[in-house]
Amino acid sequence: MSITFAKILHLIVRAMAMVLLVAGLSMSAWANIDTYQFDNPRQEAQYRALIEEFRCPKCQNQNLAGSDAPIAQDLKQKTYDMVKDGRSDAEIRQYMNERYGDFISYKPPVRPSTWILWFFPPVLLVFVMLAWFIRNRNSSKRAAVIANPIEDGYAPLSAAEQQRLQDLLNANDNAANAKTSEINQAAAKEN
Repeated sequence: MSITFAKILHLIVRAMAMVLLVAGLSMSAWANIDTYQFDNPRQEAQYRALIEEFRCPKCQNQNLAGSDAPIAQDLKQKTYDMVKDGRSDAEIRQYMNERYGDFISYKPPVRPSTWILWFFPPVLLVFVMLAWFIRNRNSSKRAAVIANPIEDGYAPLSAAEQQRLQDLLNANDNAANAKTSEINQAAAKEN
């Protein structure tokens, strides 16, 4: 019983083909394609627009059109049924809002409970722009003060003041050097 390399290779190829075939069949079983039949193109356009507008309650960041969650499938079916019954967009939106609240829509209605969704982003933008404007205005004033110190009451130091400042800095440096020298001498004695 001799098994040649060609026979082993042939068996491996057949096994891989079987695995790919089974995987392909199982993946096609999971694929979910909407095959709804509409009476006219207007109904189909209405249906497509609505499932693009409604949010999947499970996925939260996907609309119904892009979600494969079971609840999204149910909502697509309900939307399809309502479109086929001849209901208007407003009636379908009202039904979905009654069942799932304002969360179901990417375009929630403007009412006191949704004001933060509608008005917070523009108000925040105005505050950010105002803060940026004030910050830039203040920084340009500071730059002008540094460029012209005399205009804002800051005069340059006189020669005597500059000499006194230099003496203080030198004295501070001398004291620091003396302290460092003492520490080094103490450390040398300990060693």
